[in-house]
Amino acid sequence: MSDISEQVNAVTRTVGSRTVADGEARVVTLSRSYRTDLEDLWDACTNIERIPRWFLPLTGELKLGGHYQFEGHAGGTIERCDPPHGFDATWEYGGDVSWIEVRLSAEPNGCSRFELQHVVSVDDERWAEFGPGAVGVGWDSGLLGLSWHLETAPGAPNGPEAGAAWAGSEEGKRFMALSSESWGAANLAAGADEAAVQEAVARTTAAYTGS
Repeated sequence: MSDISEQVNAVTRTVGSRTVADGEARVVTLSRSYRTDLEDLWDACTNIERIPRWFLPLTGELKLGGHYQFEGHAGGTIERCDPPHGFDATWEYGGDVSWIEVRLSAEPNGCSRFELQHVVSVDDERWAEFGPGAVGVGWDSGLLGLSWHLETAPGAPNGPEAGAAWAGSEEGKRFMALSSESWGAANLAAGADEAAVQEAVARTTAAYTGS
């Protein structure tokens, strides 16, 4: 498998804001290039048989207006679909509703880019405690799983059970800690208070690594 720090550094992260129907919202953006074509990346992100190989078990109808549910996690409704360029969906978890927007684009040399924006209400309690790491670390894990799936990395976890076991390993914990720190850096770059960022990073790292 690729070096963990290399995997973390392969992702571009930004933290911003946006005006939505209910007022102001925070926006977490992740972007990463993959060595596969646009059609394969779209299939990996929308094929109900492939998604569990790199993310979580999934049920539902993956079509415009369809409802999806990740096992033990979030569900929602697909609100926009533009194959093979992207989709929008609600992200409903723990009684809260946020939104995800996925955009895919072709790049030179047969590569393609995955970009995800997660739009979170300014009143979100998890953000108040963990900052952008509240959603960012989980998405970093997803993008890592997608990398392993697309590039068939030798020894990479395959499926949710193997992925969960890896997350509890020393390598997995190091990845979570580096991801948490990277989201802290992105939050600082967006103008957040340094002391508040450090506290949020510490809480996020502890939540994901148990230390």
